[in-house]
Amino acid sequence: MSRIGKTPITIPSGVTINVDDDNIVTVKGPKGELKQELKEGITIKIEDGILHLERPLETKKHKALHGLYRALINNMVIGVSEGFKIVQELVGVGFKASNQGQLLELGLGYSHNIFIELPKEIKVETVTERGKSPLIILESHDKQLIGQVAAKIRSMRKPEPYKGKGIRFQGEVIRRKAGKSAAAAK
Repeated sequence: MSRIGKTPITIPSGVTINVDDDNIVTVKGPKGELKQELKEGITIKIEDGILHLERPLETKKHKALHGLYRALINNMVIGVSEGFKIVQELVGVGFKASNQGQLLELGLGYSHNIFIELPKEIKVETVTERGKSPLIILESHDKQLIGQVAAKIRSMRKPEPYKGKGIRFQGEVIRRKAGKSAAAAK
């Protein structure tokens, strides 16, 4: 039995889960609504505010999908009840971030500023304090979407290993390299 797949999901108050005839799971909560299609015969049973997923066969594929769909539905339940938040920091001299609504403007040392139009499901906020790195704060109820957008923003200027300049997730540790100083000491 899949350890992840057999773990029950507790449904918090204010969250409703519906399963259509087409095996589409709809999760509604105070933060929004998400949908996910279940394939390969994976079924859902809800009893007393606890959700269980069951698989039809013990094949390797069904075992893998059992854990996958349990994780996806759990992320949906957490997202519509609490939401997800990702904080990114811009490390580098002159790096800037600002937003006007859903339009994010990044000044990353290129000859031009980069403009990114964010989906309406994501709330963006930029914080610039004197003496600290600018921050980009993303909030959403959809974990997959917020992760994809955060990865896209990070790809605009990945952290480099010599000085550590670039866009990084808050708390991320960058492996640093020594550079040319070791060769100059000879």
